[in-house]
Amino acid sequence: MDIDLLNPDPKEERTRHKLKRMIQSPNSFFMDVKCPGCLQITTVYSHAQTVVLCGNCNQMLCQPTGGLARLTEGCSFRKKVE
Repeated sequence: MDIDLLNPDPKEERTRHKLKRMIQSPNSFFMDVKCPGCLQITTVYSHAQTVVLCGNCNQMLCQPTGGLARLTEGCSFRKKVE
């Protein structure tokens, strides 16, 4: 089986461990989360280790898990662009 080492498949490269990729890159990111109650946008880390509350209405936006933070139902998000 021939594998092109210089041009890896992007789909396969995404599934690799972050340190085993051709160009090392983190799995974490920052995201803008919109509160379903007051529609205020809050910046949240994808692997947040504490509960994140809305600054306006104190509604819970996400809760920590072992890895990625779980967004509350009704919250929408988008990845921050560097």
